[in-house]
Amino acid sequence: MTETRRRPGDGTGGLRTGSATFEDLREQAVALRRESLSRRRIRDRLAVHNNDILNRLLEGEAPPEWTKRPNAKDDLRARARELRLQGMTYDQIQLELGCSKSSISLWVRDLPKPERTRRPPGTDMVRAQQGRAEAHARRKAGYEEDRRSAQDEIGALSERELFLVGVGLYWAEGGKTKPHQPHPQISFTNSDAGMIRTFLAWLRLVGVTDDRLRFTLQIHESADVAKAEQYWMETVGLDASHFGKTVLKRHNPRTNRQNTGDTYRGCLAVRVLKGSDLYRRIEGAWCGIVGAID
Repeated sequence: MTETRRRPGDGTGGLRTGSATFEDLREQAVALRRESLSRRRIRDRLAVHNNDILNRLLEGEAPPEWTKRPNAKDDLRARARELRLQGMTYDQIQLELGCSKSSISLWVRDLPKPERTRRPPGTDMVRAQQGRAEAHARRKAGYEEDRRSAQDEIGALSERELFLVGVGLYWAEGGKTKPHQPHPQISFTNSDAGMIRTFLAWLRLVGVTDDRLRFTLQIHESADVAKAEQYWMETVGLDASHFGKTVLKRHNPRTNRQNTGDTYRGCLAVRVLKGSDLYRRIEGAWCGIVGAID
């Protein structure tokens, strides 16, 4: 049976294991360590089960390589230092490696800081403008795609569909009776050529002939009046005999008008002669649409 005693005041804890002194055990422990034995095997071989004593016996002796556990972050640390030497910031390294900035800071704090790259004056503004232009182009492309898709869904119109569209179009944009003007008449004014052409197609559907059609152009005097008159004659497909005198609106230079430029062609008023019966038909059809909804 092994007897362990401590001897106070000798600097080694007074260790004696059987007849072996601390120095003897130290010599044996070092020899075993240099043979690449682990602490556990040395402990069992020498029967020293006190960790403090075992630490003193092995003091100064490095553990063998095979006992060292590989550190999972060694590769990350080496890669972080490599990226830092390439001039990357903490944010860039974090984005590249996916580790925390606190770890990166510990790994590379001994390395020199990368020099700040200064952009030429105006670079940020140019990049912002480019980004807005690209976003606008994407929105425009999306708008055009949606518009074409909706257009393709319509296809051909039946006579009933065109009739219902025309009734709604007139009741929204056409002239209606009022208490001070009780006599019904057909008048429709719009600046959109598509609206005018649709309304004319509807009039022909309900039996209105060209000889009952009269047109009046209403336009600002500052516009190209002759060009606008020609445009509307081509739009309706009828000559000047169907057009009355153009109504010129006085231009006020102090107003900030937006309807200017080459695309401004004024408004065209369409009037149907002897249209009282047609007006009553429109009013009745509109009431029928509302009643069907209700």
